[in-house]
Amino acid sequence: MSNWTNVAAEADLFEGAGIAVNPEGQDIAVFKLENAVYAIDNLCSHGNARLCDGFVEGHHVECPFHQALFDLRDGSVSCGPATKAVKSWPVKLENGRVFLNLKG
Repeated sequence: MSNWTNVAAEADLFEGAGIAVNPEGQDIAVFKLENAVYAIDNLCSHGNARLCDGFVEGHHVECPFHQALFDLRDGSVSCGPATKAVKSWPVKLENGRVFLNLKG
């Protein structure tokens, strides 16, 4: 059995913007940026804000509530007030679909 879960069509993604997906009850934000796709936990580690609604600049997404910055590539905090990273999920594109490794 594969660890990869089909979560969205690649056509659903837009450059510099996020979408929310909920595979197996996980709340995950998926972003397309410079021909790559990244996935991080959708909930800000500082407050109850959805990162898919945040502003994307460079490889970072800004939390829409308190302006904490998270690196889309690994979920690390680039600017407070958040101090805890969010989980980053392995992503692959195949046949126009976005897959996440939920075991990764």
